[in-house]
Amino acid sequence: MSPFRAMSSTDTTELVWKALADSRRRDLLDHLADRAMTTGELVEQFPDLCRTAVMKHLSILVQAELVLVRRQGRTRWNHLNPMPIQEIYDRWIQGHLRHRARALSRLQERVEASASSRKGVRP
Repeated sequence: MSPFRAMSSTDTTELVWKALADSRRRDLLDHLADRAMTTGELVEQFPDLCRTAVMKHLSILVQAELVLVRRQGRTRWNHLNPMPIQEIYDRWIQGHLRHRARALSRLQERVEASASSRKGVRP
């Protein structure tokens, strides 16, 4: 039996949530949202962190597939991969928003129906 196994989408989703739970990693993603950056450029953006700490955060983001790495000679280019975030939005946020929007729409209909029925009744 191979020690390696393919990651299920559940495993990947767990890694994404864990990666996004840390504010430093979210800050790294914010920097990469503007453009791809080398590891050195990212380290410069965080003067209060050592290179090792930035690399550890990047490693977690790569494992969660939120950052894609392209090597060009000795330079490591880090790119934001928005797809895992889109998948979370599609699975969790959009679904809950749709449910809430329907509930608010039903509430609005009831309030408007109640208000219009009261207009016909004189006190």
